[in-house]
Amino acid sequence: MSIIEVSNLTKYYGKARGIVDVSFQVEEGEIFGFIGPNGAGKSTTIRLLLSLIYPTSGRATIFGKDCIKYGPEVRQHIGYLPSEVFYYEGMKVIDLLKYSASFYPGDHTARLHDLAEYMELDLNRKIDELSYGNKKKVGLVQGLLHAPKLVFLDEPTAGLDPLMQRKFFDLVKRENRERGMTVFFSSHILGEVQRLCHRVAIIREGRIVEISDIKTLQQNNYKKVRVEGNGLDATAFDFPGVTNLEQQNGALRFFFRGDINRVLQALAAQPVGDVTIEEPTLEEIFMHYYE
Repeated sequence: MSIIEVSNLTKYYGKARGIVDVSFQVEEGEIFGFIGPNGAGKSTTIRLLLSLIYPTSGRATIFGKDCIKYGPEVRQHIGYLPSEVFYYEGMKVIDLLKYSASFYPGDHTARLHDLAEYMELDLNRKIDELSYGNKKKVGLVQGLLHAPKLVFLDEPTAGLDPLMQRKFFDLVKRENRERGMTVFFSSHILGEVQRLCHRVAIIREGRIVEISDIKTLQQNNYKKVRVEGNGLDATAFDFPGVTNLEQQNGALRFFFRGDINRVLQALAAQPVGDVTIEEPTLEEIFMHYYE
């Protein structure tokens, strides 16, 4: 069953492009990644689905109901963490979360405290005393405290330290595994999406350029290679899969897509001082993969 169905969704802000002819589906219980560089249209898409803004054309449904027509009803079963969080500065964290919980039927006190403890969030501090990372924790607890069927996470890890990022990913996986919560996860960091998601849609300049399962994306992905050493022979890396080969200041840089063992074989015959093989940024993938 599709929890989200988007068909030719378009949004213009006057003459400025938001998104154009965006179509995709998110299945029940899926962790769906939505990635693209900043300004690609990720947040616009989420705000349209939440009926915080209205589309220029096209339509979208959540739980089989039109997002605009049934917005308030649909949002009762949705959690949302925006990319930027803003709160009433003078309130204590516990008061803010209780206020948020009051918008949903049922008693969410126990779950509120469990989530806050898990995320190491001090409920008795005032909002204006919190760091950006701790404010983000408040947003995470706020988005999950009513046990939503579907949660939208827009750049959720910004401001969290690496240890807390891992705890957050574990929490999302647990909610997905134990409760069957569907997750719409927006990010510009490809590694985050690869660790967490089942499928991914890539948006660029307001348009969907690819939708695939995460294994296919990883297989098609480039690696960024940097080799340092005295007397490196650049021609040793002139083979299929290598692009953008540059030699500068005793170092070789290139992108590679294919069997990484081919690169390792070439490295073994070179006077290598140091080597780095890493994931390129999403912007670099767009530059070298989609042009």
